[in-house]
Amino acid sequence: MASIEEWYKQMPVITRSYLTLSFLTTASCALEIISPFSVYFNARLIFRKMQIWRLFTNFFFFGHMGLDFLFHMFFLARYCRLLEEGSFRGRTADFFYMLVFGGSLLTAIAPFVNIQFLGSSLTFMMVYVWGRRNQHVNMSFLGLFNFNAPWLPWVLLLFSVMLGSSPVVDLLGMGAGHMYYFLEDVYPRISGRRWLKTPNVLLALFPREETVHIPGAGENQFEGALLAKAEAQNERGERLSLPFLWVPAMT
Repeated sequence: MASIEEWYKQMPVITRSYLTLSFLTTASCALEIISPFSVYFNARLIFRKMQIWRLFTNFFFFGHMGLDFLFHMFFLARYCRLLEEGSFRGRTADFFYMLVFGGSLLTAIAPFVNIQFLGSSLTFMMVYVWGRRNQHVNMSFLGLFNFNAPWLPWVLLLFSVMLGSSPVVDLLGMGAGHMYYFLEDVYPRISGRRWLKTPNVLLALFPREETVHIPGAGENQFEGALLAKAEAQNERGERLSLPFLWVPAMT
């Protein structure tokens, strides 16, 4: 079994960076090295007191170091990595731009819904985009019922509400994810034009890489790596297991 160090080093750069910053920020608050009051989103402090760092730090705090924190880190690490290694493979700049677009949209809405930390919403955005781009992946929740991947954010939203959480944070992430999916995947097909173009400065910072094509792993199909593993397990009649969720072998 691969060690935690190997697992960490194998993460793509954006996923590893976001996970690291989230862990360090949350752990620093738990150890009282810094205060959550110094990192939360506050439009008045940002624009009147010029505390610009709050535009970014609020995305890295995920609450108390408990089960809920581990739950968020799991989804952040998993679906951020699946996107970066799947439909964004070799396109790190485009993936980073997706996060910038989503973060900017969430930041613009946050003052009107009184949300101070947007990391959970951004994670939910990634889950939504992954689900929309993998529409034929069949999943199961806790072994209770099956559903296709586009329903994953709705299932998680229902589960969160059942635990007594507010749906606003998750709905914001789903809204941002749907906006990105429409502008990036739907609108160009129906109009022939693209509104979302990755800035040249990001393309220079993260040059495109050549990737190995896996037949059937299109931009809106299964994630390339996940498909290859699922096909291998399908030949053995197995199912691809995930914590909390699993993907059955394809038929």
